[in-house]
Amino acid sequence: MKNRFGVDWSKAQGSQFWSRPGLDRRVFFRHAGAALAGSFFLPRSLTRAATVGNGHARNVVFVLLAGGISHSDTFDLKEGAWTPAAFEPESYGEIRWPRGLMPRLAEQLPDIALVRSVRAWALVHGLAQTWVQIGRNPLSGLSKIAPHIGSVVSRESGGGPEDRTLPAFVSLNASSGPAQGYFEPLHAPFYVTPAGNGLGNTTNPAGPAAFERRHGLLMALEGGAAEEIGPAAAELALFNTAARKMMYNDTVDSAFRFSAEETTTYGGANGFARACLTARNLLKSNLGTRFIQITMGGWDNHANIYNTALNAANANSQSRQLDAGLSALLTDLKRDGLLNETLVVVMGEFGRTVGPLNGQGGRDHFLTQSVMMAGAGIRGGRAIGVTDDVGRNVVEPGWAADREIRTEDIEATIYAALGIDWTKTYYDDPLGRGFSLVPLNQGIDYRPVSELWS
Repeated sequence: MKNRFGVDWSKAQGSQFWSRPGLDRRVFFRHAGAALAGSFFLPRSLTRAATVGNGHARNVVFVLLAGGISHSDTFDLKEGAWTPAAFEPESYGEIRWPRGLMPRLAEQLPDIALVRSVRAWALVHGLAQTWVQIGRNPLSGLSKIAPHIGSVVSRESGGGPEDRTLPAFVSLNASSGPAQGYFEPLHAPFYVTPAGNGLGNTTNPAGPAAFERRHGLLMALEGGAAEEIGPAAAELALFNTAARKMMYNDTVDSAFRFSAEETTTYGGANGFARACLTARNLLKSNLGTRFIQITMGGWDNHANIYNTALNAANANSQSRQLDAGLSALLTDLKRDGLLNETLVVVMGEFGRTVGPLNGQGGRDHFLTQSVMMAGAGIRGGRAIGVTDDVGRNVVEPGWAADREIRTEDIEATIYAALGIDWTKTYYDDPLGRGFSLVPLNQGIDYRPVSELWS
């Protein structure tokens, strides 16, 4: 039975699979060979019109607020007796904003759209975090071979090794996560935790001259043998070529280098500031990176939330770091003429409970959430969707589908902004059954939130 938002709750909630013990863990497949163990839903034929995306974006900066930011304290501010005076709520047109908590982002609101009618599918961290990164249910058979959204962008828009110096998909401040699924290793995420002193592990202990001799000898010995041996050897040769382009390369090194003064502008010596600076440098350098994920943890505040992540008085709290780093990134991208060609998406895996705090002074996991978007020609200074007076339920979806916005819709929106045909189905998957970029067999007609541009 479907509700007025078109969701079949008998399918979505009946199994209660997200509350089962043992699901809060990540199983990631980084090599195409591992994907052969995956199984598929039986595909069914669906006909839908492709929405023409904005299409002029070249890049994506995807900020994952791991743990789940409290939407009703931030992107969808709902005031009550629980609201700290230090939040200093203020109205900016139709947006009510916690100016005391995020003062620098308040200045960026003319370029920001807040999508408030979003609802997560699951309340388990590992499950929900994977869901927002692959754009589909991680427990479905097809998910076993599903690539990260960034890997799809790499395949569709990143070109080949000859077209770029750096990987098309760079993941900052994470050491693992959903990878390229069944795609070629060329589209795997390149994990870096930037420190500002360049890209490490790009030199050889023997020195550049000896390395060049050895590399030349290797190339001479291999010749065309890699292709004759098989796909694995060819992939290894491709890795060697891609890695070689990053070694002893001052331009690459400078993309991961920044000054202490710049770090201060971005909020100080913290991981999020460094990641935002690196994202700026990667886009400015134009070395081929098209999808940048920044992972920022620390948002799982079941207790003492206003003295931890949402502490307006502490410049090192998560909210103040987010405010400083993200606002500086938006400012620099706009100054450098890059914001209009870069889609910025900021979201957690779900929201947090609303209204008065729980007995520990915190907020627990909650399905309703909000997403911040900017750049790529998005019309800012407004909100899409309306929730009730505490942010519990969506009362007005605010877009053409007239239902709650789901993770898969955000995925379709990212593809549409880049001009990628989000209705596309690949037929090179291991079983030849067809892999749709956005799921077709879930009983919901997912689509881009085109109202962001209208």
